[in-house]
Amino acid sequence: MPNGQRTRNIYNPDSEEPYKVSRSKIEMFTECPRCFYLDLRLGVGRPSMPGFSLNSAVDALLKKEFDIHRAEGTAHPLMRAYGIDAVPLAHDSMDDWRNNFRGVQFYHEPTGFLVFGAVDDIWINKKGELIVVDYKATSTSATLTLETEHRQPYKRQLEVYQWLLEQNGFPVSKTAYIVYANGDKDKKAFDGKLEFNIEVLAHEGKNAWVEPALVNMKKCLSGELPEPAAGCEHCEYRAAAAKYEAE
Repeated sequence: MPNGQRTRNIYNPDSEEPYKVSRSKIEMFTECPRCFYLDLRLGVGRPSMPGFSLNSAVDALLKKEFDIHRAEGTAHPLMRAYGIDAVPLAHDSMDDWRNNFRGVQFYHEPTGFLVFGAVDDIWINKKGELIVVDYKATSTSATLTLETEHRQPYKRQLEVYQWLLEQNGFPVSKTAYIVYANGDKDKKAFDGKLEFNIEVLAHEGKNAWVEPALVNMKKCLSGELPEPAAGCEHCEYRAAAAKYEAE
């Protein structure tokens, strides 16, 4: 087996065992079916990215902060500031739902996929609906919005989580939120600390696309290697490298 090619969790179209598919793999299929096929069917993944340690630190601290209010059954000040009538959800499964290797899971029988995704947080409103919440960190002077092209995956991420919770029988609010920590670069000095401005961005989820995507993912993995998606930088790199290596 060549270096860089994995042997675990390779999709076998003849297997009757449930096949685990993460939320990030659904996103990969949405971006480029060829990259998806190479990864899940042939074990040739995209190059790994370095971990974003500062983002992880922001996630961890936000979770600790919201967990204080979860334990007390109270609304976080951000909820009050943005007029969100909810509190952090206290549920026995929260630790599993947040775990990157377990997450919220649902077995999709038509495809045989065990779909899962790890949430950052879930709130609950007065109607008993679960509210999907994700934490993000950035540092920009531009107005924060989810309407830019590079943030469309954030919307799909929220919608997959909403779909998973709905499939598990929970009432789910169509409104999801991103708690965005924006690093302030306008301070006169660093002084050994980075300060953040926190904003809450709302998104009205539309997850009707999820199930058709799963069916198409199944068809993709059961067929031949697809053509590259237009503009896929990974496929463009592989094609350019193969051309010059052949020469």
